[in-house]
Amino acid sequence: MPDDPASDGPVPDDTVPDDTGPGDTALGEDTGAPATGRAIGPEPGPEDADGGRTPQQAVLAVRDEVAKLVVGQEGVLSGVVAALLVRGHVLLEGVPGVAKTLLVKALAASLDLDATRIQFTPDLMPSDVVGQSILDPGAGAAAFRFREGPVFTNLLLADEINRTPPRTQSALLEAMEERQVSADGVTRPLPDPFIVIATQNPIEYEGTYPLPEAQLDRFLFKLVVGYPSAEQEQAILQRHDEGQVPHDVRQSAIRAVAGPADLAAARAEVDAIRCDQQVLGYIVALVRATRSSPSLTLGVSPRGGTMLLRAAKAWAWLSGRAFVTPDDVKAMARSTMRHRIALRPEVELEGGTADGVLEGLLATVPVPR
Repeated sequence: MPDDPASDGPVPDDTVPDDTGPGDTALGEDTGAPATGRAIGPEPGPEDADGGRTPQQAVLAVRDEVAKLVVGQEGVLSGVVAALLVRGHVLLEGVPGVAKTLLVKALAASLDLDATRIQFTPDLMPSDVVGQSILDPGAGAAAFRFREGPVFTNLLLADEINRTPPRTQSALLEAMEERQVSADGVTRPLPDPFIVIATQNPIEYEGTYPLPEAQLDRFLFKLVVGYPSAEQEQAILQRHDEGQVPHDVRQSAIRAVAGPADLAAARAEVDAIRCDQQVLGYIVALVRATRSSPSLTLGVSPRGGTMLLRAAKAWAWLSGRAFVTPDDVKAMARSTMRHRIALRPEVELEGGTADGVLEGLLATVPVPR
């Protein structure tokens, strides 16, 4: 991916700083400074023997297509695409009005995938999410049929997921982990691909229900969606001034430039990425360091370690490599682990943050050479 998924700030195409690796900024976190220097991302590869595009070219085309509608969220977009490549779910945290919903709609349109949006509210019931059995008058006396809920889609946008009670939040657990829904004693598989992209507001807590650790652990990434730069914000206003209606994706210039087959081919290539034993040991060391940190009451679970490995493979593939390096692990560490740890109360009172603790661990855990 030409744009560094380690930042959602202004990042010029195909560049990162000369003296830094992809792990020097957190995925989905605005650094506020443009990057310049050496090129990253896969070089334009040769076309397939049948004259078609390679999976990498298809993924890059999706990025460019979404950028026609979404301004200033390149890093977040890269993170969501990486999650798609490894079948992961994403939690987007940001204030209202920073294009979280628009990004998901544009991504679905550019990949020719079905997308469904659920506005989570305090009165939402589990059956409103997964579906329910209803009486079917046309099928005979006392005949019931299952009516699928909005979870039966490819991209599920769970808007303001922390506004609904834990009972409804838990309705997504089986869908996220096992890609299936069990109701009335019948297990029904979900479409493939299937990914949950949930949003939450980081500043408004009244009337909300914090996600339990069991649910947070099922998200591959927690991405922080920041404000655009001044230049990007002016570009947004210019589009509105010219009469563009950005939230109407169907009337926009967005078109399907890839499809499920391209995504499946890309996933197969990512699965083929290999990781050296030393790099696997580095992942284990990072994960175990969170469990022994004096600043934390909860460390990263073994599932979190496997998620970090999958995320590192996706970044290696997006960078045009067939193997994982420690820098790939560092690039994905914060966004993969920040929602899997819990700070001690005294650390929070002193102004400590999850990202700050992870920065310290990344600086102290020995990196394999």
